[in-house]
Amino acid sequence: MPEDVYQVSKESFPGTLRHIADPPKTLYIRGKLPPKDHKLLCIVGSRALSDYGRRVLTHFFKTLQGHPISIVSGLALGTDGLAHKLALQHGLHTIAIPGGGISDKALYPKTHAYLAQDILKAGGALVSEFPPEFRAQMWSFAKRNRIMAGMSDVVFMLEAGEKSGTLITARMSSEYNKELCTIPHPLFSEHGKGPHQFLRLGATIVTEPEHILELLGLDGTEPELSVSMRPLEKKLYEILEEPQTLEQLILLLSLPREDILSLLSGLELKGIITLHGGAYVRLRNPKT
Repeated sequence: MPEDVYQVSKESFPGTLRHIADPPKTLYIRGKLPPKDHKLLCIVGSRALSDYGRRVLTHFFKTLQGHPISIVSGLALGTDGLAHKLALQHGLHTIAIPGGGISDKALYPKTHAYLAQDILKAGGALVSEFPPEFRAQMWSFAKRNRIMAGMSDVVFMLEAGEKSGTLITARMSSEYNKELCTIPHPLFSEHGKGPHQFLRLGATIVTEPEHILELLGLDGTEPELSVSMRPLEKKLYEILEEPQTLEQLILLLSLPREDILSLLSGLELKGIITLHGGAYVRLRNPKT
């Protein structure tokens, strides 16, 4: 077993996974699980992610950032990959649950090996019930889906076709008495057939990111800062409502590079911003 992989028993499973009817016997983990007080939000959707779904998810993360939320998804192409990437960009913890083992050699899909490394570097986790070297099989994805639904507080189905594997996770969330939510789609959209089917069966409709926060039992207001900031630091922090590169900040603030780097260093030390993918990201619940 790889040196950075460890096993946990049922008592240490993340979220509510140990309470489902068919929990795994053990979990293999790389990285760090979220703090106990974090809410787990499972995001699932089509591998062939539509532009509409991409826009909605990107919009929602602007409000989710800064709250004690861990994003759970399956590391797959499309929706899963975007969910993990947006979590990283907005400073949220994320858990990737692939359909196979979590060793570098076994990770699937191979094209997301770099994303898995980014998740680990950012303090997230890779989780599987399969041994680290296990290669994903057709049947193993359904078993993976039950773990995603089983550990999460809320399952958010972004989009799904009529026969999409995403529907398995949605169905399992109902079996486990988890809150399932989704968004409305245009009437003739292939991606909307799954969401509309489950809306008729009682899934919760969400049209604003605050609706997801409500389902998670979180206050939708921005947490208040409990750290002191000088005027220029506060101005910089406010600009970082949207991720910005150093060059963009130089243009926006019209200050020398050295001065901005000094301000950024101060805010990083205070734990209220972070650097990810070449851009500085604002954190709404800073360390105190």
